[in-house]
Amino acid sequence: MVDYTLARRATLASVLSGRITVTDVCDAHPYLLRAAKFHGESTDTRCPICRKTRLTHVTYVYGDELGQYEGRVKQGRELDEMAAEYGEFKVYVVEVCQSCGWNHLASSYVLGTGEPSVRRRRRARAGD
Repeated sequence: MVDYTLARRATLASVLSGRITVTDVCDAHPYLLRAAKFHGESTDTRCPICRKTRLTHVTYVYGDELGQYEGRVKQGRELDEMAAEYGEFKVYVVEVCQSCGWNHLASSYVLGTGEPSVRRRRRARAGD
């Protein structure tokens, strides 16, 4: 597991010192904001920039075995099921403020069974 708390602190320190502007760090892509609104998981942590709203975690999954599910947003409960089904995939958790657009990679980690998954072959249909 990789925790990006130190990088987050450095970014916030840069904002407070004036080395970077708030608009530089509150630049969430519209798709990320939409994913936070409809698929994100609320946290108890307030936004470090606007302090108005609580942050939302958006969790993305990536891996060669995932096929059509690669790059999609997943909920925590879905990750448990996927971890039992796939050999290995990466998980990225992004914290997002839906008010000001703050976004930062919070953590990343690897899940899976640790064994190569057995490729499922599609059966040929009778007419093929």
